[in-house]
Amino acid sequence: MNSTIVSRIAHNVGVSHTSVQNAFNLFQTGATIPFIARYRKEKTGSLDEVQLLAIKEQIDYYESLEKRKVTILTTIEEQGNLTSELRKSIEQCYNSIELEDIYLPFKPKKKTRASEAKLKGLEPLANILFEQKHIQFSNVVSEFAKNIQLHEADALQGARDIIAEWISEHSEVRKQLRAIFVKQSVISSKVVKTKELEAEKYNQYFNFQELACKSPSHRILAMMRGENEGVLRLSISIDEEIAYAIIYKRVLKAYNECAQHVKMAAEDAYKRLIAPSLEKEMYNDLKERADAEAIVVFSQNLRQLLMLPPLGQVRILAIDPGYRTGCKVVCLNEQGDLLHNETIYPHAPHNDTAKAMNKIAQLVQTYNIQAISIGNGTAGRETEQLISRIRFNTDVQVFVVNEAGASVYSASKLAREEFPQYDVTVRGAVSIGRRLMDPLAELVKIDPKSIGVGQYQHDVNQHELQKKLDFVVESCVNIVGVELNTASKHLLQYVSGIGPVLAENIVEYRKQHGAFATRLDILNVPKMGKKSFEQCAGFLRIRNGKHPLDNSAVHPERYALVEQMALDVNANVFDLLNEDSIRKSINIHKYITNEVGEPTLLDILKELEKPGRDPRKKLSSFAFDSSLKTIHDVKIGGIYPAIVTNITNFGAFVDIGIKQNGLVHISHICKEFITNPAQVLSINQTVKVKVLEVDINRNRLQLSIKDAH
Repeated sequence: MNSTIVSRIAHNVGVSHTSVQNAFNLFQTGATIPFIARYRKEKTGSLDEVQLLAIKEQIDYYESLEKRKVTILTTIEEQGNLTSELRKSIEQCYNSIELEDIYLPFKPKKKTRASEAKLKGLEPLANILFEQKHIQFSNVVSEFAKNIQLHEADALQGARDIIAEWISEHSEVRKQLRAIFVKQSVISSKVVKTKELEAEKYNQYFNFQELACKSPSHRILAMMRGENEGVLRLSISIDEEIAYAIIYKRVLKAYNECAQHVKMAAEDAYKRLIAPSLEKEMYNDLKERADAEAIVVFSQNLRQLLMLPPLGQVRILAIDPGYRTGCKVVCLNEQGDLLHNETIYPHAPHNDTAKAMNKIAQLVQTYNIQAISIGNGTAGRETEQLISRIRFNTDVQVFVVNEAGASVYSASKLAREEFPQYDVTVRGAVSIGRRLMDPLAELVKIDPKSIGVGQYQHDVNQHELQKKLDFVVESCVNIVGVELNTASKHLLQYVSGIGPVLAENIVEYRKQHGAFATRLDILNVPKMGKKSFEQCAGFLRIRNGKHPLDNSAVHPERYALVEQMALDVNANVFDLLNEDSIRKSINIHKYITNEVGEPTLLDILKELEKPGRDPRKKLSSFAFDSSLKTIHDVKIGGIYPAIVTNITNFGAFVDIGIKQNGLVHISHICKEFITNPAQVLSINQTVKVKVLEVDINRNRLQLSIKDAH
């Protein structure tokens, strides 16, 4: 990668030239972002995953741009139009839009009005007009039209068509007008006549306009969705007089009849060619910006959801609540294996409450249940209240779990592979139980778009969305680490350097040969090469393995270093793990080399202090207001406990314990001004809310957090 591109990336991302070059070199060797961020800090200057991803995306952009330059240069050279000056301007261009502007005059086109005029021999006349010299205008035009056997009006029209195309392809004209579009264009939305009723949910956009550059992503995506549904019409425009003034300044040279025709051509160029082109460009830019913002919101929410506190390896009774079809009940052991399943019917229309309560109490005792996980969907509150009335012989924790996506998992190929002999209802209940035990391990099995924490997730660029969400999942999995001997293949595939094939091979090898005793044993797995081992080993954990560091984030490549540290203080690795005073006696500076610097050594000491520590918080219980069962129970002015379920740019949705989630608009989140709800709120955060408005007909709640205190 040439130094100019390295410098540009360094400037764009806000990091050093050396960090970018070293990151690029590591990417070239196949190193992953989680691996580089954790184990190659000395190379990159301790860049984090977000910075490394930004560098990777910039590298991809510039590599794509360089390939495009080669195509453009080849095309222009084949036309015989490539001058040394043109070659230089293309080679020194580092913006894809400006590059396409340079290429536009040479780009092969379909039939246009200008190309038709050129075929009629009108280009010489266009040149004469464009030069705007003082000539005997009538005589020149008359003679020219006569020679090619056209009416004068047709000849002038054809010449203007050619000039209009020249102006529309002028890179500086486009650049200046583009800048005006970016800063001053107005996006307008109008309802399609006869579609008012159908478009009722978009009524705020029936006659709406604002500066495009000030329009927030959720508004842009809402208007664009309305347009895609055929009920709204959008337009993006700037003041025509400003546009004309810019073009006139570039192309008008005189005050004569030739100049008048150039002026006419300039206006035609703007209206017919430039404005539609730049409007489309601006539309795409707005869509791209709105998509990017929405994807950031989705990614942040997903990260928070995946990093929710786990209850850990306990025996769980999980309930997927329901009315007519009953509540599906499953009992799981500490590893999440299914021990028992059945259905109870405590709610209407069956109302077999006493029998259901007795059955739950019996199952808790029989299977030594330590926690109960209840899905928060239909009949969830009633089931929670039912469980609260049971008197257990032992201490049993009760949790209400967000079941979004459980039905998607239960019908998936993965669920069928895990539980081929059970139906979707049993699989769904298992998912509800497992996501209490370890949310990350269970939620990675579900398409993130089905988990319900996005904003316009079906409207944004699906490729970009999937790429970013995969990055978030991979990041979370590697931050937490994966237990090698119990992890599913679906979880393993997100570990740095593994992927679906190796994940499958690891699980198969584990089935055939039993548990892995050391990290080094995974080198025996088919297709596990040295490079893959280097990338994944530090993120895998072996509890109670042969080597004490196998249950830590210390990479095997640093085991010898840790062993030397222990030796130097007359101890062993077990001593380092168990004795704080011994760890504090280590002088890390004596171990600094060209390969191992202070960042890595500090990470090692931190890991020795709490090997295999889970970075996720501790799980705490939560209870809704018991007086709330339906929206009819909600009182205006009432203050209730709530859980944040989704965060968008315009506010947050919270669950107060009824079927409908309520909206806390961004202006009602806190007394201080904030630009993004994510500044102060997170998924699953518990809050108090005050009810501002209850709309029973539309099933909507308007709530406030700032007024609840």
